[in-house]
Amino acid sequence: MEREKEIYRVTLVGSLVNLLLMALKFVAGIVGRSGAMLADAVHSLSDFLTDIVVLVFVGISARPQDETHDYGHGKFETVATMLIGLALAAAAVGIIVSGATKLAAWLQGDALPAPGRVALWAALVSIATKELLYRYTAFRGRRLHSPALTANAWHHRSDALSSVGAAVGIGGAILLGDRWTVLDPLASIVVGALLAKVALDLLKPSLGELTDQSLPDAAEAEIRKILLSEPGVSEPHNLKTRRIGSRVAIEVHIRLDGSLPLREAHETASRLEKKLRERFGGDAHIMIHMEPKK
Repeated sequence: MEREKEIYRVTLVGSLVNLLLMALKFVAGIVGRSGAMLADAVHSLSDFLTDIVVLVFVGISARPQDETHDYGHGKFETVATMLIGLALAAAAVGIIVSGATKLAAWLQGDALPAPGRVALWAALVSIATKELLYRYTAFRGRRLHSPALTANAWHHRSDALSSVGAAVGIGGAILLGDRWTVLDPLASIVVGALLAKVALDLLKPSLGELTDQSLPDAAEAEIRKILLSEPGVSEPHNLKTRRIGSRVAIEVHIRLDGSLPLREAHETASRLEKKLRERFGGDAHIMIHMEPKK
């Protein structure tokens, strides 16, 4: 439960920061007449909503196994990670469409309003704040082995990148004059493309986990090496691996001397389970099926 409390604490900090930044950006975008800043505010809104998703789903994933979930509820955290990626993808599409619409209007001869300096200052404050929040959340995500926290950290950094693009567009439009006000929607399009890439990077592993994708080849090779390090063990086969949220699941068959007493065979399997948990986490799900050598 301590892990879940830490995840809640980190997420609550991010939620408070996102709420304050969201309000600042909406006000600055409206007062400063900046489409890029309003798009950035919408992105902060998506950050706030995904914080709520993390809070809800991490609590569910912490529940122990029960009659309906023999492997626990760890994949609910993976679902949360996927929802964050989907929210980020939706925000990216919205930003790109909004910027493209304004760019098309400019190309047809419409004049775009120059953004105010308040929008630029809001973007600079957002860059500094969100980068600090990214570093804090990513650090805690690694320490707690939480994919949802790590995904949320990248959502914070994507907001910082969004603000960088907004700052460039707003600053260029202010400093270079009315002819360059098109930089504001152009910045929105570039930022939207960056956000779409981040969303894809989050969605791909989440989809893999939800479809029971195996661990990487290097991890499976390491598992076989650990199994063969135990005297008397040979021919590891039928190896099956996957992730269950932050946990690793390993199922494998091994061969032992058929004349071994049951107690010794059991002790061998127990030593292997201990070695695997030392490498892949104490809460790893491990199933070792023993067969006699042919």
